[in-house]
Amino acid sequence: SRVYVSVGHQQMMTDPMRPLGLSLWQMKARVPMSEAGGRLFVDVTAALSSPAGRAGLLGMLGRSDPLIGDALQTLVDRAGFLPAPPPDVLTAAGPTPAGAPPVRPIEADPAIVAALVARSQAALAALKRDIQGKSGSALLDLIVADHEELKRFLFDATGMQVILGGIEAARWLDEHLASWLDVKNAGDVLSQSVSGNVTSEMGLALLDVADVMRRHPAVVSHLESVDDDGFMDSLASLPGGQEVHDALRHWLDTYGMRGVGEIDITRPRFCERPTMLLPMVLGHVRNFAPGEAARRIEAGQRRAAELERTITERMRTLPDAEQKVEETHRMIVRLRTFAGYREFPKYAWVSHDAVYKKALLEEGQRLVQAGVLRETEDLYFLRFEELREVVRTRTADPRLIDQRKEAFESYRALRPPRVLTSEGEAVTGVYRREHLPSGALVGLPVCAGVVEGRARVIADVADASLEPGDILVTTFTDPSWTPLFVAIKALVTEVGGLMTHGAVVAREYGLPTVVGVVDATTSIKDGQRIRVDGTHGVVEILD
Repeated sequence: SRVYVSVGHQQMMTDPMRPLGLSLWQMKARVPMSEAGGRLFVDVTAALSSPAGRAGLLGMLGRSDPLIGDALQTLVDRAGFLPAPPPDVLTAAGPTPAGAPPVRPIEADPAIVAALVARSQAALAALKRDIQGKSGSALLDLIVADHEELKRFLFDATGMQVILGGIEAARWLDEHLASWLDVKNAGDVLSQSVSGNVTSEMGLALLDVADVMRRHPAVVSHLESVDDDGFMDSLASLPGGQEVHDALRHWLDTYGMRGVGEIDITRPRFCERPTMLLPMVLGHVRNFAPGEAARRIEAGQRRAAELERTITERMRTLPDAEQKVEETHRMIVRLRTFAGYREFPKYAWVSHDAVYKKALLEEGQRLVQAGVLRETEDLYFLRFEELREVVRTRTADPRLIDQRKEAFESYRALRPPRVLTSEGEAVTGVYRREHLPSGALVGLPVCAGVVEGRARVIADVADASLEPGDILVTTFTDPSWTPLFVAIKALVTEVGGLMTHGAVVAREYGLPTVVGVVDATTSIKDGQRIRVDGTHGVVEILD
């Protein structure tokens, strides 16, 4: 029997993907990935087969997504379930391939992060330069070659050290400050308003766009009735419209490659459908005063600094005070230096995908003009290698494309499991907690705090109409949802883990959050008053 773990639950995107998106993801992946129902799964059988691998995998997944961890433990506990370990995985540790170098600790140095970012920006600039004028097989060959360079960056040893350094620093602070001072979830506060988090910066930058827009009522009135993605061209004729156009254009140039379900290259991006932004930015115009982004940053920095001062003063009364203070300060510096970079590799990834996509759609148009494809987006239903063959032979099978379109539509109705076996069994994990409030919904606490408010159950970011004090309840949030985070006071999702993107940004914003709440969007009704306990991972329906 083989055991597979869902990739979508790790990436906060459980919708089905089209064949081109699946195959391009597989080209970037470090390990082989299997497909089922338009979703990707990783075979973890080899890791589970060895004691060291099993301990590493269960430990890692148990912390990041307890439902996956519990489902895997359920399988491990079944008598006779696991096969004997093959010789090549006896030394494997967890999800890391056998023979891979261990990730070593690294001291905090902002220059390390700056060098990684500069390397990525240079590679993206080179791709944009080299792809100009490319078509046909030469274009597809370039995309293959660029994937190899991108993979080297995504799995760069120094980059992994930085990401794990931030994660381990937060864990160290949580554990030691709870033990020494009974301060719970210290890492959640100490990571607020860290620098260099491109995802949280995206949300704050849209507040700045709202500041520009707010000054021009005629533009606001016009945009409230817009439903055409070409609206940017109409702004210049309005009083103040050029200023708003320039602010939106700058935002789109920086973050427009992002979009809902962005791990699938075939899904629309903000730059392709800028109307997706309008409910969010118009909500910011209504609900916030000018300068909100700067206030948010300053407030988070102040809370983090105040907690550091408080715990430093209290530690000075403890045995070995000097050593404890020094170690704690070093971990806080490491956390605040490295935590923001956690979001950058994904940003680099989707930046390259945006360049590929533009070029591939132009190639698709050429194929339509040549009579090879019926419509440009037919290429979405070809795997990348199949597209290379279509480009080479100038022939495509329309029946295959139609079959895949039908299959994709059928996949939309499926709800992917976190863990799947080769026999087709979907294994469900549970949270093993006691003494819960009656009727409470249970999840994984990823940002501390307890708040009450009106639940807004939202399925599509483009439909979001929020008021201050609302609590967002949804299936999953990938980085494209981040601009909504500034407008809410708590977050509840059905999918997510300790270090998925929504959790990372929620901690930086100081937003009480519970993820992995099974059936949250059906158990909670839109408009109900709920209590979210992001410290203990509990959601209560109050009316």
